[in-house]
Amino acid sequence: MIILATVLSGLSLLMSLLLLIRLKVNKPGLILWFLKISAGVLSPYWAIIGAVGAVIGWVYGAIWAIPMGIAGAGMMILYVWQCTRDHKGFEKAFGAGWSDQIPPEQTKRMLQKRWSWFLKTKFSQEPSFERDITFWTIPGTKRELLCDIWSPTDGNVSGLAFIYFHGSGWHIGDKDLGTRPLLRHLVAQGHTVMDVSYRLCPEVDIYGMIGDVKRAIAWMKANASRYGVNPEKIVLGGGSAGGHLAMLAGYAPGHPDLTPQELKSADLSVGGIISYYGPTDLLAFYQNTGQQRIKQHRDGYFPPVSNDLDAPKSLRNAGRLDILLGGHPEEVPEMYQLASTTTHVHPRCPPTLLIQGDHDRSVPVNATRAFFMKLVEAGVPAINVVFPWTDHGFDLLLPQINPAAQSALYDVDRFLALLLNKD
Repeated sequence: MIILATVLSGLSLLMSLLLLIRLKVNKPGLILWFLKISAGVLSPYWAIIGAVGAVIGWVYGAIWAIPMGIAGAGMMILYVWQCTRDHKGFEKAFGAGWSDQIPPEQTKRMLQKRWSWFLKTKFSQEPSFERDITFWTIPGTKRELLCDIWSPTDGNVSGLAFIYFHGSGWHIGDKDLGTRPLLRHLVAQGHTVMDVSYRLCPEVDIYGMIGDVKRAIAWMKANASRYGVNPEKIVLGGGSAGGHLAMLAGYAPGHPDLTPQELKSADLSVGGIISYYGPTDLLAFYQNTGQQRIKQHRDGYFPPVSNDLDAPKSLRNAGRLDILLGGHPEEVPEMYQLASTTTHVHPRCPPTLLIQGDHDRSVPVNATRAFFMKLVEAGVPAINVVFPWTDHGFDLLLPQINPAAQSALYDVDRFLALLLNKD
């Protein structure tokens, strides 16, 4: 029992210490990233394990197990508390009486607390899931861009559509990868969800990619009546690169350089943006991820530390801005400015919810904070939720038990409900 107590307490303490480590963008950091994410996801259970180890240590005289277990349990409890405590973001963005703007019937559908031991989405009827719907075909080819549509079937249609763009590093990934818990939950609120598969590098660059995003918006507006959606109540969202694209499209709906020719006269405005750790300043992202080393490798210096040379080429290129934007910052500075969402902030930007961990290894959290302040100074209703000791992609692993993911979803519920009832 002494060994068992030491092992349990030691593991709890080890995982809690892992939460405190701010990882770097390199191969060792990638390996530790999954362990760090797992530590946060399972933090309530690691707290129990640490407490059990301490109790067993007390009963059987395992002296070192007691402080280790108490420390591990305490750190995990602190993490859960920090992730799930209330904040003043909604009050600052929407006013002191913000919760009164949400009708009681909508409130009943939302999460009633920021975290529970197991989150299960309940439906009176299973939602409709239409897979691989074509929203655009590249002219002169058979290349189709596809989306999935999730919609309520119980008659409780809110009238709001949420268009989601998956994380990709602009190079990898696809729709319907790890996002079903989020999307199903939103359908349970009565919302219609469009899960979009957009083209990636190197098939297209930033122009083609943002063009696909705007084509998805145009398609949903054209098909709004089919799904009982109010075309004025369309909200964009996404994770990582998908969050970046959602913000860029939402803040610059009619920008001549970022709008396809066939949509120049279309109404591409949206009612809100939700970004899960989307880059806002691409120069800051470039520097934070050490991409200058890629240029040095190209010029014959040494291999980049941010790419595993044994990985598939598409994976090694994930996040590379020189491919997305056509060069490095000193070569095409105007492209880094054009593609950065911070460039396009103005007073008429749609309300925005920013969600990120303060240990994000890829997207610099200070750049997101600066971006948030720029939105506030412009008079845009904006909320910036930052979870302590939490890394990039935290919401994709076991959101049913994940404190940070559930707390983020609690905020998403209320943000969408406010936009739904906004004049």
